[in-house]
Amino acid sequence: MLPTAGPTTLCYAVAGIGLGTLSGLTPGLHANNFALLLASVVPALPGPSVALGAAMLAAGIVHTFLDVVPALALGVPDPATAAVTLPGHRLVLDGRGREALRLSALGSGLAAVAALPVAAVLTGAVEAIYPTLRRHFPLLLAAVAVVLVATEPTWRRRLAAVGTLLVAAGLGWLVLDLDPSGPVAAGGVLAPLFAGLFGAPVLVEALDGEGVPPQADPSVTLDPRTVVGTAGAGTGAGALVGYLPGVSAAVGTVLVLPAVPGRSGARGFLVASSGASTANTVFALFALVALGTPRTGVMVAMDRAGVPHATGVLVGTACLAAAVGFVLVVSVGDAYLRTIGRLDYTRVSLATGCVLVVLAYLFAGGVGLAVFALAALVGLVPPALGVRRVHLMAVLGPAVVLA
Repeated sequence: MLPTAGPTTLCYAVAGIGLGTLSGLTPGLHANNFALLLASVVPALPGPSVALGAAMLAAGIVHTFLDVVPALALGVPDPATAAVTLPGHRLVLDGRGREALRLSALGSGLAAVAALPVAAVLTGAVEAIYPTLRRHFPLLLAAVAVVLVATEPTWRRRLAAVGTLLVAAGLGWLVLDLDPSGPVAAGGVLAPLFAGLFGAPVLVEALDGEGVPPQADPSVTLDPRTVVGTAGAGTGAGALVGYLPGVSAAVGTVLVLPAVPGRSGARGFLVASSGASTANTVFALFALVALGTPRTGVMVAMDRAGVPHATGVLVGTACLAAAVGFVLVVSVGDAYLRTIGRLDYTRVSLATGCVLVVLAYLFAGGVGLAVFALAALVGLVPPALGVRRVHLMAVLGPAVVLA
């Protein structure tokens, strides 16, 4: 499909892969902000609009493969990988970080393969019932919140989860309507908001840590059937996320936890979460083409740039980006872990924190710094109460309900 679009589109897709590699490996750089930055820059470049769309789509897909690398090595997740950070860290601390990278690559790769045919069939059904879903979005989000709370193992933790949800929703109500200006034109509050919620607290916890220990061999110890099953669960989570606003890949992964075999533990969860993140982009692409509703930052960027809905070219781009992303996770990820393992982890954490502060300022100026500081305080709530950080994704709830 892709070669028929011509060498220009192929070159743009390759350039997008390079950009997605840089964004995925940059701690704290949220895919949505990066996509909106592309939307402001790419249209000024020469070339057909479909080629520009291929660049943005390729960057977004490769980002979903590689954002797990800084999440495992540095503890700074993209919100899409927030749910996987703790299980992935356990593997890294046990010396199984190289295996974790391969599990993540398998989850993302298998989900991309499964999502393409499933999305082609499922999108028609969603298109038929979408008006009904749209009318009941607040109820659907409330149901998702109830299920998330119910996944906590004790009543005390469930009550704490409700408190976390309310605090996060209050933060969203307070800051999401802000329209700050920063040095980067395609800015906004998402970068400082998510960096504060999911990045800064983990770095604070890591200051006294011993860093990345030596990593053992990369062999995958999870049996193939479980890998395929958990990747399928991640694909299902990606479908939920791709068509419904206000539901992140991290939330979707928690919702499909019952489908993850208990014996797979952190490994199965890692596969499912990585699969959900990548499948989300594929399903969101079909949602944009069929429903005209951009569900991710990449799709918003493509929509703003007026990218034509050339499904064949875009699907071919997605396949190419997924194949390259699979290889990059393994090759670049191993080197990333080795490099971080040689460094003083306290200094690494402080330097990474400085990167987050700089990003907050670049995307939202002084307001961004204030949002980052407030979000960092809220981000400390889940570990203090002993509940999952994924409840913080309620921060997006007010934007969806009021839309």
